[in-house]
Amino acid sequence: MKGVPVDDGGCFACGPENAIGLQMRFERSGDGVVAHVRLRPEFQGWKGIAHGGIAIALLDEVMAHAAGAAGHRGVTASLDARFRKPVPLDEPLLVFGRVTGQRRNVLSLEGRVSDRAGQTLLEGTARFVSRGALEAVEDRRNPNSNVSVR
Repeated sequence: MKGVPVDDGGCFACGPENAIGLQMRFERSGDGVVAHVRLRPEFQGWKGIAHGGIAIALLDEVMAHAAGAAGHRGVTASLDARFRKPVPLDEPLLVFGRVTGQRRNVLSLEGRVSDRAGQTLLEGTARFVSRGALEAVEDRRNPNSNVSVR
């Protein structure tokens, strides 16, 4: 299906086939999805803290997976973020995202990155455009797919 995003396992944030990526894994939690992450030192910006772009990638990815949990192959249209505190390296982080609304094929989402104490380090909102249902393509994310990435 032309124009429909395909998950082949190579995604920087969640792809198991991407050796230099973040290797995020998601599970459903309440009305959204979560990932438990520990950022490696190679994702440093300033000493001891994550590069801002890497931190934003956490938010973008959790919201993409929240869209997926709602049955959509969503692509980012816009993303707004607010850094509350620096995102540390090599410490446990909880990343949460959920869909907050939908109008036609545009999803509204929110996400946050928290530390082990539950303090919000980074939060954001986004709009994703649905490029079809998860079942639209045989790939790794399609829950009914027989496709294996390895």
